[in-house]
Amino acid sequence: MKGVYPATDPYDNGLLDVGDGHLVYWETCGNPAGRPAVMLHGGPGSGCTPGMRRLFDPAAWRIILFDQRGSGRSTPHASAPGADLSSNTTAHLLADMERLRRHLGVDRWLVWAASWGTTLALAYAQAYPARVTGLILCSVTTTTPREIDWITRGVGTFFPEAWERFNGGIPEAVRTGNPVEDYHRLLMHPDPAVHDKAARHWCDWETAIVAVHPDHNPHPRYEDPAFRLGFARLVTHYWRHAAWLEDGALLRDAGRLAGVPGILIHGLLDQTGPLITARRLADAWPGSDLVVVGRAGHDARDPGMNEAVIAATDRFAAGGH
Repeated sequence: MKGVYPATDPYDNGLLDVGDGHLVYWETCGNPAGRPAVMLHGGPGSGCTPGMRRLFDPAAWRIILFDQRGSGRSTPHASAPGADLSSNTTAHLLADMERLRRHLGVDRWLVWAASWGTTLALAYAQAYPARVTGLILCSVTTTTPREIDWITRGVGTFFPEAWERFNGGIPEAVRTGNPVEDYHRLLMHPDPAVHDKAARHWCDWETAIVAVHPDHNPHPRYEDPAFRLGFARLVTHYWRHAAWLEDGALLRDAGRLAGVPGILIHGLLDQTGPLITARRLADAWPGSDLVVVGRAGHDARDPGMNEAVIAATDRFAAGGH
């Protein structure tokens, strides 16, 4: 990845029992005595990747990553037969973060997040502002019903062929006009022929709508059937409940973040999550800065995103925010 820090391996990792039969994978890398920072992946259900570690200076930061319930190396994985998602909610994830913070002996930490992770980060920071030294939010989302409707229907205006394939992935006999509900039923179907096909259709749509450059290549993780199924199940599970958040609450309560510095990084070309959400959040949040990356969309690999993130993490490391 261009402009990032050298690859680093974890110096510690483990599985944390968070209750409800869930074990959450965590790892720490960088400087054990450095400033703590926790990284929240997107999805929901994407899991962490080694490349995420490279966005922080390993000499300055104690970098903490974890796979949210049901994703990555956490168990049970959402792709498992008979997966029960009832104990996988935003409230559960917030409690997991607090449990992990205490487990690692961290008093306060910087929270870095991308895409869905920014919704989780905002909910966490508004609930626990005294535990947050700052926020770096990339590709800002707040998971409102309006945003969910846009990403599953409205943005099809720009991707009509992909939209037809996505909508066509729902058998007409069971199509209700609500793609999230329809796909979730298919994804939870016990027959692998049904849920695997639905997962492929869902993930093809996800990859299509982030492709704003002609040479864009889907992330190789989408070739893994277990990743596709777990990811699609968790995304639809969270979206059908609008992340269990009151509509508009994260923007309405942005004032709770007064005194918590933040840097919002958003691609100008992001059609999946248009810039307006980040703009409104910046306007409502005293002490936040909005950085617009001109050639980037929603994909973290787009031009300029890594450079903007590194500039933000370095700025916090130097105490410049």
